[in-house]
Amino acid sequence: MKSVKHLLDTKQAIIISVSENISVLDALKVMTEKNISAVLVIEYEQLRGIFTERDYARKIILQGKSSKDTLIKEAMTANPITIKFSDSIDHCMELMTDKHIRHLPIVENDEVKGMVSIGDVVKFIIADQKQTISQLESYISG
Repeated sequence: MKSVKHLLDTKQAIIISVSENISVLDALKVMTEKNISAVLVIEYEQLRGIFTERDYARKIILQGKSSKDTLIKEAMTANPITIKFSDSIDHCMELMTDKHIRHLPIVENDEVKGMVSIGDVVKFIIADQKQTISQLESYISG
């Protein structure tokens, strides 16, 4: 069974985060600069939440709030669902599907180690299936 650790071995585990006391506008600038759709909110090396484009749409735009005047801690999803290196890719897919989320922070021993997106998971599954097909074709023709 393939795990989150296997997936992380195929990509860089870059942690992009913001403080909970910055404005939503500043967080959006970070997200735009890094071309990401979610950012972790970390304070004193502890995961406090996650802020996504969906949070922005639902908690800021639709409620008529100001991105400039609203702090990220007011708009983030606090205590997000997290995963560990040992969790299976299937488990990640189940969580994302059942909870309607697209990002899962990776936390080991209370330390943030990275984040996995739905795109990362799909890309990993496709690559893994291609490898399996290739091995089966080699076995059949060999």
